[in-house]
Amino acid sequence: MAKQLDYHTIREIFTRFQEADPEPKGELEHVNVYTLVVAVALSAQATDAGVNKATRELFKIADTPQKMLDLGEEGLIEHIKTIGLFRQKAKNVIKLSRILVEDYDGEVPNSRAALQSLPGVGRKTANVVLNMWWRQPAQAVDTHIFRVGNRTGICPGKDVDAVERAIEDNIPADFQLHAHHWLILHGRYHCKARKPQCPTCIIRDLCQFEDKTL
Repeated sequence: MAKQLDYHTIREIFTRFQEADPEPKGELEHVNVYTLVVAVALSAQATDAGVNKATRELFKIADTPQKMLDLGEEGLIEHIKTIGLFRQKAKNVIKLSRILVEDYDGEVPNSRAALQSLPGVGRKTANVVLNMWWRQPAQAVDTHIFRVGNRTGICPGKDVDAVERAIEDNIPADFQLHAHHWLILHGRYHCKARKPQCPTCIIRDLCQFEDKTL
């Protein structure tokens, strides 16, 4: 685990991220907030590309909780059976859809606690939805952010909760909205687990990673 970087270094890092990609976007395809919740819930232990491939046709016929209930669990499974843990995920999607219809008039609630009360929606999923749809500066820590945060010193922590706190505590407020997307994309395409692309990394001179591939 790298040492926590100082304010000025972190500000320079995120200035560079912002200059390279002013409006970073999540890569999960969705047509409304409900389909975003479903897509993020399906993405656990799966790739965004794999989820997108499965949901493109699904969301054409089931883009509301009621339509998902009408499709049913077996109908849903037919669409998502290429995704890992598809049976359990299908059960959760049907359950959360029923709760949304019965308890929230078919609308997706926009508090973290209410979102996390839905089956299959953990803190990370809730944070993604709050950030991407309602533009709250919520930080969804996945394996990419955990790796980047600890390698570089941007937001080190022994677990995902500690990394989330480190982001909130140390990244300047003007970068908070897009912070987790910049970190995810950096981890996905540059600071990779096995072969980090250090020679072409835009923050290599600021990063504390000792095993740089230079």
